[in-house]
Order: sequence, then structure tokens, then C-alpha cells
Amino acid sequence: MNNYKLLTPGPLTTTDTVKKEMMFDHCTWDDDYKQITMKIRKQLLELAHVAEEDYTVVLMQGSGTFGVESVITSVIGDREKLLIASNGAYGERMGDIAKHGKIPYTLYQQDYDKVPDAEKIAELLDADPQITHVSMVHSETTSGILNDIQAVAKVVKERGRTFIVDAMSSFGGVEIPVGEWGIDFIVSSANKCIQGVPGFSFIIANKEKLMESKGKARSLSLDLYDQWETMNKDGKWRFTSPTHVVLAFSKALDELQTEGGIEARSKRYYDNNRLLIEKLEKMGVRPYIGGALQGPIITTFFYPDNHHFSFDEMYRYIKERGYAIYPGKVTEADTFRIGNIGEIYREDIEKLCEIMEAFFRQH
Repeated sequence: MNNYKLLTPGPLTTTDTVKKEMMFDHCTWDDDYKQITMKIRKQLLELAHVAEEDYTVVLMQGSGTFGVESVITSVIGDREKLLIASNGAYGERMGDIAKHGKIPYTLYQQDYDKVPDAEKIAELLDADPQITHVSMVHSETTSGILNDIQAVAKVVKERGRTFIVDAMSSFGGVEIPVGEWGIDFIVSSANKCIQGVPGFSFIIANKEKLMESKGKARSLSLDLYDQWETMNKDGKWRFTSPTHVVLAFSKALDELQTEGGIEARSKRYYDNNRLLIEKLEKMGVRPYIGGALQGPIITTFFYPDNHHFSFDEMYRYIKERGYAIYPGKVTEADTFRIGNIGEIYREDIEKLCEIMEAFFRQH
């Protein structure tokens, strides 16, 4: 199999040292292993800038969507209602989760190239006192837009509602002061900006709100409260945990700290993103999201004018030369996406742009 680097929003390219951690077979009942789980939970609280007295961490088997579904189906009661602010496929997925869980919800749908408006959310909350919870995506990888969760959190908190954030592709890559902003539940995944591998998601939860959710869950395996109650005792997961992934994630957290924490990693991601946009614009390739709304995680680009190629053709050409990119998810235009996260540096962006320039010259 030919090696290539992933320019995607996760799974992503990991370090050899993170991969090496997965060579060890660990027992789930072992005290050393349970201590690794407890270490991870403590480190995640530190990254979220919250204290153990107020917040806690729950690790949940499965992909990021499993984590989002765990929260939505565990903390919203039968007589409560969810407002979903969406501007992409992952906000819409929250609607699918609510629908399958038979949870009453309202979907506030914004255009994919615009952020959900905090004032509009305030109006919707004022108009419907039955709404008890609000959810939205932070980094919407459909487009690459970075939503203003701080402004939304403010209006949600002012109205005494519970705020749920899908920070799948942003937590660890941009600073999010969870407690200061008033986020009650924030969800991310092992294989995103912390640069681990796929296998579990994690939820940083307001402890009081989590304890209020006891008995509300609609699922056995995704019951957030029960998962926390077991894990909080000594680090034991309720059901079989992805041991190799947990070991890799613990190492990835240590490597994030060595790199200089979120501040240093965020700068690397932003630098990658700005360089990529600058170089592609010189080739006549424009970003779908403009200016300050563009996040550092992944960028959606329009095809160049008068293009005469398919995405599959471009993808194969780039992959054969060492990189994998992403197809577009914006339906009304021909687009493709390029991620900046993982073990990706300036030299990777420069090399990618050389490859793409050569491809465009041929088409």
C-alpha cells in the first residue's frame, strides 16, 4: 500500500509515536489502564479550562456521532424540547438524531455560507418557552465555517436553557473556554485536533446538568449518565473499551502539550490554512467561505473557472503523489475540500499546491 498523508478533517495523519502506542495489548480491568482513562479525563478538563468541581468528562465508545447522539438522547427528557441551529450536514444530522429518538425539536436552518444568528436564536427561544435545550456545531466541516458559539451561548444562558455544542473538528485546535462561555455539554472525538485515532468520542459535561439527566436516556449503550457513573469511580468503562485507541489518545494528549498546547497547534493550523488559500487563489481557485468566517480546520474551494475534470480524476492524481483530499459537500456548486489538521506542516501545503498546479496545467 502506498503511503500518503491525509488532508482531511479526521481521521488524520498521526505521528509514528502515537501509532506505536497501539502495539501494546492492554486489559480493560487492569488498574494501570484505568489510570490512563482517569489521566485522559483530567487532561481534557484542563484543555477546556474548567474545574473538576463544575465539569466532568465522559468517554464514549464509537465515532463522534455516537457522542453527539449520546448527549442528545440522554439529557433531553420526554417533556423537553430541542432547538437545533444548523448551517451544514452535521447540524442536520442532529435533527436526524432527534427524529430517531422521538425528541421534540425545532430546526433553525441557516445557509451553508452564513453563521447561525444569535439574535435569531434569542427570538426563537423567547417565542417558544417549551424549548429547554439548544444545540449547534462549532466547526461545520461541510463548508469549513467556524460558527460563533460564544455569542449563541450568551443568549442561551441569559434565557436559562441548556447549551450543547458539537466541537468535533475544533476542540484542541482552537481555544474554547467552556465554562466561561456557558457551554453545558461539548462533544469531540479522539481522531480530530488532538490527533489520535478513531474509536471513541468524549463529552465534557456540566456536572450538575449531567446529574439532572439520570434516567432520561433512550439507549442502553449510549446512556451518558450511566457511562459517567461507572467511569467516575475508578476509570472503568461500562462495556469493552477500544484499548489501543485509548493508549494512542493518551500519547497524543502528551504530544499536544509538548507542541505548546492549543495555542501553538492552533497557530500551525491557521498558518496552514492561510498559506493554502493564498496559493490556490493565485491559481484561480477561490474559497467557498470568505474572510473571518473561515475556520482553520478544513476549507471548501470552488472548482477553477472553465474546469474540465472530475473530482475523482483530481483525487487520484494528488493521491498518487502523496496526499488525500476530500470531495465537496456543498450541493449547489462544484467544490472540493482540503483539511489542515493532523501532522501537516508548511512543507506539506507547499508540496500539495505544486501538485495541484501541475494538475490544473494539464486540464
